[in-house]
Amino acid sequence: MREGTLDVTGERVVLHAGAAPAGTRPLDGLVTGLFTDHHVHLQLVDHTLLAPSRLGRVIDLGADPDWVAEAPGPTVVEYAGPFLTAPGGYPSDRAWAPPGSVREIADAADAARTVDELAAAGVSLIKVVAHSDPGPVLGDDALRAVVHQAAVHRLPVVAHAEGAGQAQRAVRLGATRLAHAPFSERLSEAEIAAQAASASWISTLAIHDDDTLAVALDNARRFLAAGGELLYGTDMGNGATPVDLREAEIDALRAAGLDGVDLLAALSPADPLDAGPLLLLPDGDPNRARRLIAADIDITEL
Repeated sequence: MREGTLDVTGERVVLHAGAAPAGTRPLDGLVTGLFTDHHVHLQLVDHTLLAPSRLGRVIDLGADPDWVAEAPGPTVVEYAGPFLTAPGGYPSDRAWAPPGSVREIADAADAARTVDELAAAGVSLIKVVAHSDPGPVLGDDALRAVVHQAAVHRLPVVAHAEGAGQAQRAVRLGATRLAHAPFSERLSEAEIAAQAASASWISTLAIHDDDTLAVALDNARRFLAAGGELLYGTDMGNGATPVDLREAEIDALRAAGLDGVDLLAALSPADPLDAGPLLLLPDGDPNRARRLIAADIDITEL
């Protein structure tokens, strides 16, 4: 946190570093760049709604790579391309999965070839599926091959881990991020400690109800207490999610024990000094964030 000054030229508002001159009227709140949602599915929403939103960057974790590479608009889009899953594995049998958004991996050699292909296509990370409840999952050798080849290309591996033991297995085999805070079972203290030392979690807490939410929150609280990194992400496209900041997710992160500067860090805001759109957070509250426009600087009370 530091002081800065806002300069208005026409409709453009620019932030400058450094203390304001004596007598300058202060703004009541924090100013930062647009936020990041670390788990979205742009093919399942009207992605044009991102342009005026409070999100400046989104990370797509399952889409046709040709489609998502061409997604228009000012929002920065990073993407994994397709879900990498076992033959017949989740979500290959789901009607909601668009054509091209799932790749079934036959074996370790196929896994390595697929990662090479996706790296050449410009993905920013790799998404693997370890969801054991509805069907088969990638074997250990195939998952290790994904992790190894991703490391060759310096691409992180994020895992959709669901079902007993799958979160632990995915991280043990080298995934460095989980697409969801684990919700299938309560992890032991030793498992939480291992996760906190090896992987980050994307929250997606607000997609759950009742008992499942209670499990995810309990795991998230202990993960944070163990020093783990919890990132804001909503699984946008999973149900009626807003194509914007999801305020219920912010509330859930607070319920997990994340607040203040640590909560802002989970939202990975853009650098406000980069001359991009700015957000004003009255009282420092992300749920009250709004885009900062020239008119805000002219009024007496914000």
